[in-house]
Amino acid sequence: MNDLLANYAAIEHVLDQMDDASSDAYDEKTVAEVAIRHERIIRRMESAGNRRILEVSDRDAHRAAGCVTLTEFLQTKLRITQPKKRLKEVQALEPMHAMTGEKLPPVCPNTARELAAGSIGPDHVHAVLDVMAKIPTAVEPERRAFAEETLAEFATTLTPKEIAAAGVRILAHLDPDGSLTDDRDRARNRKLSLGCQDSQLMSQLTATLDPITRALFDVVLAKWAAPGMNNPDDEQSPKGDHTDVAPELLREAADRDCRSQSQRNHDALKALLDAAVNGGLLGGSHRGLPPQIIVSITDAQLREHSGIARAATGTDLPISEVVKLAATAQTHLAVFSDVAGEPLFFGRGRRLASQAQRLMAFAKYGGCSKDDCPVPFAHTEMHHAENDWADGGVTDSTDLAPACGPHNRAVGSEPHQWVTKKIADGPDKGRYGWRRNADPPDRLRANQLHRIDELLERFRNPSDAGLTASRAFDITWPGVELYPAA
Repeated sequence: MNDLLANYAAIEHVLDQMDDASSDAYDEKTVAEVAIRHERIIRRMESAGNRRILEVSDRDAHRAAGCVTLTEFLQTKLRITQPKKRLKEVQALEPMHAMTGEKLPPVCPNTARELAAGSIGPDHVHAVLDVMAKIPTAVEPERRAFAEETLAEFATTLTPKEIAAAGVRILAHLDPDGSLTDDRDRARNRKLSLGCQDSQLMSQLTATLDPITRALFDVVLAKWAAPGMNNPDDEQSPKGDHTDVAPELLREAADRDCRSQSQRNHDALKALLDAAVNGGLLGGSHRGLPPQIIVSITDAQLREHSGIARAATGTDLPISEVVKLAATAQTHLAVFSDVAGEPLFFGRGRRLASQAQRLMAFAKYGGCSKDDCPVPFAHTEMHHAENDWADGGVTDSTDLAPACGPHNRAVGSEPHQWVTKKIADGPDKGRYGWRRNADPPDRLRANQLHRIDELLERFRNPSDAGLTASRAFDITWPGVELYPAA
């Protein structure tokens, strides 16, 4: 039997040798062939890596690596940037276990074979899977299998973009008049995704809308995105819809409107979201916080009107935009330690944290307190970090820390579970750190992902190391609430 660990050690040894190797002695044809073989090997390793991921999933081995979920393992240990996309690949190409325990063949066996041979790459795989996802549910299994076999063969010679184009032809062949497509297919393919913020803090919104959602969106755009409406560059632009706007005012605003249709669509969506947030549509609370824009800033950022603020939802906002929000409302300024006079210590009198306690935790942590966890504060729970509530813990602000649902439930006494303790010294003094029960007692780690500005400040001023916090403020106004970073 092959020794798996020895094989991987041999691969690493060969890679070390390849790092020092030179192609100077070879002719151009050989150099090109080496590059081709290199990419083929990378693709084969992707296929082998899928099997390793499936083995980790089947045996819950991610717990042994200190991860609560398989997705966390892919993100933090394997450093895979799109874990859900990779898991989708694993589920389609690897033999999965049925509910009764037997192994099932891969959903896309031909695509799996070509990836294992190195003739196609992950981009080809996902192009095939995207086409397969659009095949109507009513198509017979034999025709679906034929489509997958054809796409896998196409993938060996076509680019991912060309595979998508070929998929359109295949779908037209399988369902030429659209009679097989039904509500189940439309429901399966509906989606709306909000991409990460780029260097300009802009985000890409992509969506596949079902017919009713499209019709509703068309109605909204017809009124809210009309020329002249909801124009952020025109102070006299009518807001909301144009039902009660005088026709001559709307015509004048339309004459001043230089936006494109796509820009008007964007501004209409922004106005609609603002109306939902500030119009009470979202209710009075979400996870103990007001359903409003809540931003953490320092007094220096407020004074200098520079830098980037972090919202409780994880969104980064330029201070210039935060100041614009503040300029349109009546603000309230107070020393943060007052917290509007609300109590921060309840002892055993109540289990759930108050809104003031959650706001304090947001200012201190910014998100889930578990190291390397990217979950923003708006999606966390308040964890009794000193002692669990069931073990006599108290609901005092000094004893609480935010934690996402999976990590909050991962705290316990088992070796693979976690414990939280307050860090006694260093730049994270006063915050709660996490360690597994099986780890040494001094291996406490705080989460740095939600406090990037503080890390940068530590690099700029290593002597301070973030041990002193600047004076902070609590600023609130309708729809927007600012709370200071610790």
